[in-house]
Amino acid sequence: MKHFRTLSGVAAIALMASAGVASATTLEDVQARGTLNCGVTTGLAGFASPDDQGNWTGLDVDMCRAVAAAVLGDSEAVKYVPTTATERFTALQSGEVDLLARNTTWTFSRDVQLGFEFVGVNYYDGQGFMVRSELGVASALELDGASVCVQTGTTTELNLADYFRANNMELNSIVFQKNEEARQAYDEGRCDAYTTDASGLAAERSVLTAPGDHIILPEIISKEPLGPLVRHGDNQWGDIVRWTLNSMIIAEEFGVTSENVEEMKGSENPEVQRLLGVEKVEEGQARMGSMLGLSDEWAYNIISMVGNYGESFEAHVGVKTPLGLARGLNQLWSKGGLLYAPPMR
Repeated sequence: MKHFRTLSGVAAIALMASAGVASATTLEDVQARGTLNCGVTTGLAGFASPDDQGNWTGLDVDMCRAVAAAVLGDSEAVKYVPTTATERFTALQSGEVDLLARNTTWTFSRDVQLGFEFVGVNYYDGQGFMVRSELGVASALELDGASVCVQTGTTTELNLADYFRANNMELNSIVFQKNEEARQAYDEGRCDAYTTDASGLAAERSVLTAPGDHIILPEIISKEPLGPLVRHGDNQWGDIVRWTLNSMIIAEEFGVTSENVEEMKGSENPEVQRLLGVEKVEEGQARMGSMLGLSDEWAYNIISMVGNYGESFEAHVGVKTPLGLARGLNQLWSKGGLLYAPPMR
């Protein structure tokens, strides 16, 4: 989901960034603590949501688990910190969390002004609309005068206003602090439509009282590259999180899975060997893990404990899940999608 802050909030975060709040030893802090503090959403099916026992699962949760596997050798060594739209950036900048994996859109101002570093995209998305089938609406352009439930403190709210203004339509926004509040209000019939990221619409529709009574309209009105982010000022930590995501993409590209990763240690493919930390090196030459300050098995741990990107996608948001999302733009570059990781060499 996409979020903005008030001017005073933006200024405060920018001030913290310029003051050098970001720790230069995040890796040491996490290893000394023995736990990764990972900021997630307060609950979004398929991306980050807890069950009745408090066990978190989802595509973003797997990002947290993968970093813990790489750094601590234990994908379960994660403390999940639920954050709202208005809390999440402060939680990251203040050091309350080491990493934010909260379906957050990569934008210029967040990357530059707020002092954050987006390390990649783990889901390419775009904003859409959901309505009840009985409304008889087939296009977002037919929503003139409609009431629309939307989460405040988000660029979703800004995009909504821009879209209606650009198309000369009257808008009645009904705003809520949390996405689950907006979804509940829509489910109760308090608004005609609900808007958020298309993936979020699929997630929220899956938990409505009667999911089959609702349709997602075809218009996508924005670009929403969602991904994990860290604080500026700790390049080593940024590299670790970036290459955690890249390693999951590379693993899928070369057919390395949680099921065959042990067998793939015997692969003759040089990139697979480098990925799994088994390549032959000359005396004095470092393997990839050492370059990151991690063990040689950092990526092996990620894949064996969490899986590759494709495994994570299909387990949490894919066509066989309640969300039923096709890979689309989130397919590998070699299969017509946008997922493209730099080479591991």
